[in-house]
Amino acid sequence: MDKKKVRDYMTYDVISVDLHGTAQDVIEKIQKTKHDGFPVVDGDVVVGYIAARDLLFVKPTETIEQVMSGHLIVADPDMDITDAARVIFRSGIQKLPVVNEKNHLLGIISNSDVIRSQIEHVSPEKVFNFMTTLKKLYGVDPTLNRGIVPVSELLPTQSKVYEDELEGRIYEIKKGLAEPIIVVKRPGKTILVDGHHRAIAAKRLGITALDAYIIEINENVELGMERTAAAMNLKTLDDVQVLDYARHPLVAITHRLVKRD
Repeated sequence: MDKKKVRDYMTYDVISVDLHGTAQDVIEKIQKTKHDGFPVVDGDVVVGYIAARDLLFVKPTETIEQVMSGHLIVADPDMDITDAARVIFRSGIQKLPVVNEKNHLLGIISNSDVIRSQIEHVSPEKVFNFMTTLKKLYGVDPTLNRGIVPVSELLPTQSKVYEDELEGRIYEIKKGLAEPIIVVKRPGKTILVDGHHRAIAAKRLGITALDAYIIEINENVELGMERTAAAMNLKTLDDVQVLDYARHPLVAITHRLVKRD
């Protein structure tokens, strides 16, 4: 399956404000739309962003150009939604304007759009496809259950995770939006297949057990992912390296120098 892109989840019918308007124009638009901020455009080109907080202690007659933020992060529609999630949750912003190569406004992607995409990651199809792979590779007959697994018993199979994506998973868990992890359970082992960020986020929050799709194998057969984990010296979640996020090439920063009185 293709990776999910920003274009699959962004809002195309985005409300913007004109660079040459006033603070009063923005106040009226906030009251009318109930939105808390808007991309600022000069023609079709995104040049800034103005939020309700930017209007504090500002005279209604001041221009948008004087009070807007001219330094903002924008996203490309072909950016992976997971990378957009990292940027949004790392920076603490709520919305990313989506632009084309000429910086023309195409839409907007919000933190709620990101959450909606992320909780769709695990599907029965994904689980059953993995079970079919196990049957073919090892000649086993796995069964599927839904249940709770202890976080401390999870054997990781991924050597690194991203710090900023952990922040997103922590947010989801606190809001009750986290999807189940996928594990393979065989005699003496609970192998984490999918959900490393969720598992480590749960551990940070002091959560001792997680909802999971549990693929059970009665046969005592060592899986290839176990051998890979051993080669990377992975025994517990504490062995997984947490990395800071390196800026994605499809994330850009626009900057407009604004002359202030």
